[in-house]
Amino acid sequence: MSQSQPPLTPESLNQLSTKELVKIILAQQKIIFDLTQQIEKLKFFIDLDSKTSSKPPSTDLLRKSEKAQKSEEGPSSEEKKRLPGGQPGHQGKTRQGFSKIDRIEILEPCSCNNCGQTEFLDEPVVVETQQVAQLVSKPIEVVDYHRYHCQCHRCGAVTSASWSTDMIPGQDLGVKLQAFLGWLGNYGHLPYEKQQEMLWELGKIKIGLGSLVNTNQRLEQAIKPHVEKLSNWVKTEQPSIHVDETPWPVKGVKEWLWVFTNQDFCLFRAADTRSRAELESQLGSEYGGVISSDDLSVYNGYQVKAQQKCLAHLRRHFQRLIQLPGEHNKAIGKAFKDLIDEGFRHYSQWQQNQNHNVYRHWAVGFKHKVELTIKQWSDKAGYEAGKLLRSLKLKADQWWYFLFYPEIPPDNNLAERSLRLAITKRKVSGGSRSMERFQHTANLLTVVQTCRRQERSVIDFFEQSLKARVTGDRSSHLSLIPTSHT
Repeated sequence: MSQSQPPLTPESLNQLSTKELVKIILAQQKIIFDLTQQIEKLKFFIDLDSKTSSKPPSTDLLRKSEKAQKSEEGPSSEEKKRLPGGQPGHQGKTRQGFSKIDRIEILEPCSCNNCGQTEFLDEPVVVETQQVAQLVSKPIEVVDYHRYHCQCHRCGAVTSASWSTDMIPGQDLGVKLQAFLGWLGNYGHLPYEKQQEMLWELGKIKIGLGSLVNTNQRLEQAIKPHVEKLSNWVKTEQPSIHVDETPWPVKGVKEWLWVFTNQDFCLFRAADTRSRAELESQLGSEYGGVISSDDLSVYNGYQVKAQQKCLAHLRRHFQRLIQLPGEHNKAIGKAFKDLIDEGFRHYSQWQQNQNHNVYRHWAVGFKHKVELTIKQWSDKAGYEAGKLLRSLKLKADQWWYFLFYPEIPPDNNLAERSLRLAITKRKVSGGSRSMERFQHTANLLTVVQTCRRQERSVIDFFEQSLKARVTGDRSSHLSLIPTSHT
């Protein structure tokens, strides 16, 4: 029935023939069936979370069920759930002091607790020690530099003293403090207002918001050349990388923050779109390394040496399939979810023992098992399951690349973990006010994450970059490019 037709009344129905009434009933039956199907799908999408879809964990809602849910198969959820704290077999770490001591404080008794005598033997009976890290009374000191310009006693020429390398002429904050504020803002996600409060608490100094904004901009200008060199190095050397992207609001408009990373570096890039053009702009029209990513269409067909698509994403798709209505969806989803779990389990074992022969033998048999399972279910799969099975068949080299090249992990977790810092920054700041500031944030996040990957001090890198920019030292060996390639 058309929605434009007026509603039928009992009088009008009495005027219709049996054939016309049957036609109306069948039309209404079809509408009811279609609406019921839509309702079931909507019910399913309401319950989607990071475990059953590609949604990030940050979008999950905290839910407390009124009744304990019982699993249909396997042990109960209480048995599966890990208890908080150290796990069985975990190697504990107990602090045995610090690696350095700044001062030693001797604590001597003033008088005898027994008789009140104030004199003791020269040598103590027992010396009890304990190392304690403390916040000093003045973590921030205000230094008044007096720069002398002196006249030579012999020739009369006036010579000026050099400014201290710990400060920048014309700026109120020392180099080390500016670097620390950069760390707080871009890794600690401390807003400018709270940075003001921190400076007051630690040093009783008042700094305007404008000074803090300018400090962040100076830091970005100081590290920008190093980020550009890293970007060019990635495009030229083409190492194996993990790629991912996340939305970033700029004045209320959705832009995209891309990440290109591996174990040695992490490069962020501010972009207008999520398209192939952005990928080619950073990596070139073709790429000679291996790219790990999700199954976004942007990566399909890109000219690359090889790809490894994220099996964690694929597992969530099959978990979702289990919950969809359909005759064989549950069986298909469970079969392939078990296969993916087997893949992760054996890859984890290879990481621990590095036994290539055992891993290779398993990989050959596993690949054959996957092919047989696809063949078994292809003719029985519905629409959603059919899409997944076709992807597994047509992109087999991309889903299972890790089987024969285990140096490439089967997931894209490294890129997703790299984006967490940026996502937290986005939530705290609310995004950026311009594309220029968006790129500034991307550059600063690049330094933070790359230094962490390379086990370097972020604050020291900020400090050295500021000093090199002030002195104009082009011979500085400061670089974000991994040392094994420099």
